[in-house]
Amino acid sequence: MKAISITILVSMLLVIPAIASEATEDTGGPVPADISGHTRGGPIWDGPKDVLWDNGPIVTSYGTGVGGADESIIDPVEINNGWGCQWTYDYRITDDFEIPAGETWEISSITLFGYQTGSGPPSTIVGCYIEIFDNPPEYGTTIYGDLFTNVLTSTSWMNCYRLNQAGSGTNTDRPIMANVCEYSSPITLTAGTYWLCWQMDGIGASGPWNPPITINGQLATGDALQYASSATWDYITDNDSGEMKGMPFILEGSIAGALENETWATIKTVF
Repeated sequence: MKAISITILVSMLLVIPAIASEATEDTGGPVPADISGHTRGGPIWDGPKDVLWDNGPIVTSYGTGVGGADESIIDPVEINNGWGCQWTYDYRITDDFEIPAGETWEISSITLFGYQTGSGPPSTIVGCYIEIFDNPPEYGTTIYGDLFTNVLTSTSWMNCYRLNQAGSGTNTDRPIMANVCEYSSPITLTAGTYWLCWQMDGIGASGPWNPPITINGQLATGDALQYASSATWDYITDNDSGEMKGMPFILEGSIAGALENETWATIKTVF
Protein backbone atom coordinates (compact mmCIF):
# COMPACT_ATOMS: atom_id res chain seq x y z
CA MET A 1 0.00 0.00 0.00
CA LYS A 2 2.84 2.37 0.87
CA ALA A 3 4.54 1.68 -2.48
CA ILE A 4 1.32 2.48 -4.36
CA SER A 5 0.97 5.81 -2.52
CA ILE A 6 4.54 6.79 -3.41
CA THR A 7 3.91 5.94 -7.07
CA ILE A 8 0.79 8.13 -7.15
CA LEU A 9 2.65 11.03 -5.50
CA VAL A 10 5.51 10.84 -8.01
CA SER A 11 3.02 10.80 -10.88
CA MET A 12 1.31 13.92 -9.53
CA LEU A 13 4.62 15.77 -9.17
CA LEU A 14 5.53 14.99 -12.76
CA VAL A 15 2.26 16.52 -14.00
CA ILE A 16 2.61 19.86 -12.16
CA PRO A 17 5.29 21.45 -14.43
CA ALA A 18 3.21 20.69 -17.51
CA ILE A 19 0.22 22.47 -15.99
CA ALA A 20 2.31 25.45 -14.89
CA SER A 21 3.81 26.52 -18.21
CA GLU A 22 5.11 25.71 -21.65
CA ALA A 23 7.96 28.15 -22.24
CA THR A 24 8.11 27.66 -25.99
CA GLU A 25 4.57 28.91 -26.43
CA ASP A 26 2.40 30.17 -23.60
CA THR A 27 3.44 30.85 -20.01
CA GLY A 28 1.51 30.12 -16.86
CA GLY A 29 -1.28 27.63 -17.45
CA PRO A 30 -2.32 24.32 -19.05
CA VAL A 31 -0.31 23.00 -21.98
CA PRO A 32 -1.80 24.03 -25.36
CA ALA A 33 -3.69 21.38 -27.28
CA ASP A 34 -5.35 21.61 -30.66
CA ILE A 35 -9.13 21.31 -30.82
CA SER A 36 -10.23 19.31 -33.83
CA GLY A 37 -13.28 20.19 -35.88
CA HIS A 38 -13.35 23.94 -35.17
CA THR A 39 -14.60 26.26 -37.87
CA ARG A 40 -13.69 29.80 -38.86
CA GLY A 41 -16.46 32.32 -38.52
CA GLY A 42 -18.53 34.21 -35.99
CA PRO A 43 -18.76 37.95 -35.34
CA ILE A 44 -15.79 40.30 -35.64
CA TRP A 45 -15.19 42.98 -33.02
CA ASP A 46 -16.07 46.45 -34.29
CA GLY A 47 -13.63 48.20 -31.96
CA PRO A 48 -14.04 50.59 -29.02
CA LYS A 49 -16.03 53.85 -29.19
CA ASP A 50 -15.65 55.99 -26.07
CA VAL A 51 -12.08 55.25 -25.02
CA LEU A 52 -10.88 56.57 -21.67
CA TRP A 53 -7.74 54.43 -21.55
CA ASP A 54 -6.07 52.14 -24.07
CA ASN A 55 -3.25 50.26 -22.38
CA GLY A 56 -1.41 49.42 -25.58
CA PRO A 57 -1.57 47.81 -29.02
CA ILE A 58 -1.50 44.16 -30.07
CA VAL A 59 -1.50 44.34 -33.87
CA THR A 60 1.92 44.66 -35.53
CA SER A 61 1.04 43.82 -39.14
CA TYR A 62 -2.23 44.75 -40.87
CA GLY A 63 -3.83 42.50 -43.47
CA THR A 64 -0.94 40.03 -43.74
CA GLY A 65 -2.70 37.10 -42.05
CA VAL A 66 -4.76 34.28 -43.47
CA GLY A 67 -7.81 35.67 -45.27
CA GLY A 68 -6.51 39.22 -44.93
CA ALA A 69 -6.62 39.18 -41.13
CA ASP A 70 -4.23 41.25 -39.03
CA GLU A 71 -1.34 39.70 -37.11
CA SER A 72 0.35 40.15 -33.75
CA ILE A 73 3.86 38.92 -34.50
CA ILE A 74 6.34 38.03 -31.77
CA ASP A 75 9.74 39.68 -32.10
CA PRO A 76 12.38 37.24 -33.51
CA VAL A 77 14.41 37.36 -30.29
CA GLU A 78 11.42 36.46 -28.12
CA ILE A 79 9.45 33.27 -27.57
CA ASN A 80 6.22 33.70 -25.59
CA ASN A 81 2.85 33.95 -27.29
CA GLY A 82 0.90 34.68 -24.14
CA TRP A 83 0.53 34.32 -20.39
CA GLY A 84 -2.07 32.36 -18.46
CA CYS A 85 -5.06 34.07 -16.86
CA GLN A 86 -7.12 30.93 -16.28
CA TRP A 87 -9.95 31.38 -13.78
CA THR A 88 -10.12 27.62 -13.21
CA TYR A 89 -6.50 27.51 -12.02
CA ASP A 90 -6.60 30.90 -10.25
CA TYR A 91 -4.05 32.46 -12.59
CA ARG A 92 -4.37 36.25 -12.50
CA ILE A 93 -2.97 39.19 -14.45
CA THR A 94 -2.78 42.80 -13.36
CA ASP A 95 -1.67 46.06 -14.98
CA ASP A 96 -2.12 49.68 -13.98
CA PHE A 97 -3.88 52.73 -15.38
CA GLU A 98 -3.93 56.37 -14.30
CA ILE A 99 -6.74 58.93 -14.06
CA PRO A 100 -5.40 62.49 -14.42
CA ALA A 101 -5.67 65.02 -11.61
CA GLY A 102 -9.01 66.79 -11.50
CA GLU A 103 -10.88 64.10 -13.47
CA THR A 104 -13.52 61.59 -12.43
CA TRP A 105 -14.09 58.68 -14.78
CA GLU A 106 -17.35 56.81 -15.22
CA ILE A 107 -16.25 53.48 -16.72
CA SER A 108 -19.06 51.79 -18.64
CA SER A 109 -17.10 48.91 -20.17
CA ILE A 110 -13.78 47.08 -19.94
CA THR A 111 -12.37 45.07 -22.85
CA LEU A 112 -9.87 42.27 -22.25
CA PHE A 113 -8.00 40.32 -24.94
CA GLY A 114 -7.36 36.58 -24.93
CA TYR A 115 -7.17 33.43 -26.99
CA GLN A 116 -7.34 29.67 -26.66
CA THR A 117 -4.76 27.80 -28.73
CA GLY A 118 -6.35 25.77 -31.53
CA SER A 119 -9.87 27.14 -31.05
CA GLY A 120 -12.19 29.48 -32.91
CA PRO A 121 -13.19 31.78 -34.24
CA PRO A 122 -15.97 31.86 -33.20
CA SER A 123 -14.87 32.71 -29.67
CA THR A 124 -14.62 30.04 -26.98
CA ILE A 125 -14.22 32.54 -24.12
CA VAL A 126 -17.13 32.20 -21.68
CA GLY A 127 -16.10 34.21 -18.64
CA CYS A 128 -14.26 37.34 -17.46
CA TYR A 129 -13.62 38.19 -13.82
CA ILE A 130 -12.44 41.68 -12.90
CA GLU A 131 -11.26 43.43 -9.76
CA ILE A 132 -9.83 46.95 -9.38
CA PHE A 133 -7.26 47.80 -6.69
CA ASP A 134 -5.84 51.07 -5.36
CA ASN A 135 -2.33 49.56 -5.34
CA PRO A 136 -0.73 46.38 -6.74
CA PRO A 137 -3.04 43.47 -5.71
CA GLU A 138 -0.33 41.91 -3.53
CA TYR A 139 -0.97 44.57 -0.89
CA GLY A 140 -3.68 46.85 -2.33
CA THR A 141 -7.31 47.32 -1.34
CA THR A 142 -10.19 46.30 -3.59
CA ILE A 143 -11.96 49.36 -5.03
CA TYR A 144 -14.40 47.53 -7.28
CA GLY A 145 -15.42 44.02 -8.32
CA ASP A 146 -14.28 40.52 -7.42
CA LEU A 147 -12.91 37.37 -9.04
CA PHE A 148 -16.08 35.35 -8.45
CA THR A 149 -18.62 37.19 -10.62
CA ASN A 150 -18.63 36.62 -14.37
CA VAL A 151 -18.98 40.08 -15.98
CA LEU A 152 -18.49 39.08 -19.64
CA THR A 153 -21.25 40.50 -21.87
CA SER A 154 -19.90 39.82 -25.37
CA THR A 155 -16.92 38.14 -27.01
CA SER A 156 -15.82 38.25 -30.64
CA TRP A 157 -12.77 37.80 -32.82
CA MET A 158 -10.70 40.96 -33.29
CA ASN A 159 -9.64 39.77 -36.77
CA CYS A 160 -6.08 39.16 -35.58
CA TYR A 161 -3.85 36.11 -35.04
CA ARG A 162 -1.02 35.80 -32.51
CA LEU A 163 2.03 34.06 -34.01
CA ASN A 164 5.77 34.14 -34.68
CA GLN A 165 7.40 35.35 -37.88
CA ALA A 166 7.63 31.87 -39.37
CA GLY A 167 3.86 31.52 -39.14
CA SER A 168 2.99 34.87 -40.71
CA GLY A 169 0.43 34.45 -43.47
CA THR A 170 -0.25 30.78 -42.67
CA ASN A 171 -0.80 30.16 -38.95
CA THR A 172 -4.30 30.44 -37.46
CA ASP A 173 -3.78 28.62 -34.15
CA ARG A 174 -4.25 31.67 -31.91
CA PRO A 175 -7.12 33.96 -32.95
CA ILE A 176 -7.31 36.83 -30.43
CA MET A 177 -10.74 37.58 -28.96
CA ALA A 178 -11.99 40.93 -27.69
CA ASN A 179 -13.96 40.24 -24.52
CA VAL A 180 -16.21 43.12 -23.57
CA CYS A 181 -17.56 43.59 -20.03
CA GLU A 182 -20.29 46.24 -19.89
CA TYR A 183 -21.63 47.82 -16.71
CA SER A 184 -25.20 49.11 -16.43
CA SER A 185 -24.07 51.23 -13.48
CA PRO A 186 -20.73 52.84 -14.38
CA ILE A 187 -17.66 52.33 -12.21
CA THR A 188 -16.86 55.79 -10.83
CA LEU A 189 -13.21 56.49 -10.00
CA THR A 190 -11.50 59.74 -9.07
CA ALA A 191 -7.94 60.79 -9.96
CA GLY A 192 -5.17 58.35 -9.09
CA THR A 193 -3.37 55.20 -10.17
CA TYR A 194 -5.28 51.92 -10.12
CA TRP A 195 -4.53 48.27 -10.90
CA LEU A 196 -6.91 46.27 -13.05
CA CYS A 197 -6.78 42.57 -12.12
CA TRP A 198 -8.48 39.91 -14.23
CA GLN A 199 -9.04 36.27 -15.11
CA MET A 200 -10.74 34.59 -18.06
CA ASP A 201 -12.48 31.28 -18.61
CA GLY A 202 -13.10 29.32 -21.80
CA ILE A 203 -14.46 26.05 -23.14
CA GLY A 204 -11.38 25.31 -25.26
CA ALA A 205 -8.72 22.81 -24.19
CA SER A 206 -5.94 25.41 -23.90
CA GLY A 207 -5.84 28.64 -21.94
CA PRO A 208 -7.26 31.26 -21.97
CA TRP A 209 -3.98 33.04 -22.65
CA ASN A 210 -3.35 36.77 -22.59
CA PRO A 211 -1.24 38.21 -25.45
CA PRO A 212 1.04 41.06 -24.32
CA ILE A 213 1.27 44.60 -25.65
CA THR A 214 3.24 44.16 -28.87
CA ILE A 215 5.08 46.96 -30.67
CA ASN A 216 7.44 46.47 -33.61
CA GLY A 217 11.05 47.01 -32.54
CA GLN A 218 10.19 47.51 -28.87
CA LEU A 219 10.70 44.63 -26.43
CA ALA A 220 9.95 46.26 -23.07
CA THR A 221 6.29 47.30 -23.13
CA GLY A 222 5.21 47.65 -19.50
CA ASP A 223 5.23 46.27 -15.99
CA ALA A 224 2.30 43.85 -15.76
CA LEU A 225 2.26 41.14 -13.10
CA GLN A 226 1.02 37.56 -13.06
CA TYR A 227 -0.18 35.55 -10.08
CA ALA A 228 0.50 31.89 -10.86
CA SER A 229 0.99 28.53 -9.16
CA SER A 230 3.83 29.92 -7.04
CA ALA A 231 1.15 31.90 -5.16
CA THR A 232 3.17 35.10 -5.65
CA TRP A 233 2.96 38.08 -8.00
CA ASP A 234 5.80 38.16 -10.52
CA TYR A 235 6.61 40.57 -13.34
CA ILE A 236 5.63 39.25 -16.75
CA THR A 237 8.80 38.78 -18.80
CA ASP A 238 9.58 36.98 -22.03
CA ASN A 239 11.44 33.72 -21.42
CA ASP A 240 14.10 34.49 -24.04
CA SER A 241 14.66 38.25 -23.98
CA GLY A 242 13.85 38.72 -20.29
CA GLU A 243 12.09 42.00 -21.15
CA MET A 244 9.05 43.08 -19.13
CA LYS A 245 5.63 43.20 -20.75
CA GLY A 246 2.49 45.25 -20.37
CA MET A 247 -0.93 43.74 -20.99
CA PRO A 248 -3.56 45.27 -23.28
CA PHE A 249 -6.98 46.36 -22.07
CA ILE A 250 -9.36 49.17 -22.93
CA LEU A 251 -11.54 51.26 -20.60
CA GLU A 252 -14.55 53.02 -22.12
CA GLY A 253 -16.93 55.55 -20.64
CA SER A 254 -17.04 59.25 -19.93
CA ILE A 255 -15.40 61.94 -17.83
CA ALA A 256 -17.90 63.15 -15.26
CA GLY A 257 -18.90 66.78 -15.88
CA ALA A 258 -16.98 67.00 -19.17
CA LEU A 259 -20.09 67.72 -21.27
CA GLU A 260 -21.34 70.41 -18.89
CA ASN A 261 -17.93 72.10 -18.79
CA GLU A 262 -17.59 72.02 -22.57
CA THR A 263 -21.09 73.45 -23.04
CA TRP A 264 -20.49 76.27 -20.55
CA ALA A 265 -17.18 77.11 -22.23
CA THR A 266 -18.99 77.34 -25.58
CA ILE A 267 -21.62 79.64 -24.14
CA LYS A 268 -19.01 81.96 -22.65
CA THR A 269 -17.29 82.38 -26.03
CA VAL A 270 -20.54 83.71 -27.46
CA PHE A 271 -20.81 86.59 -24.95
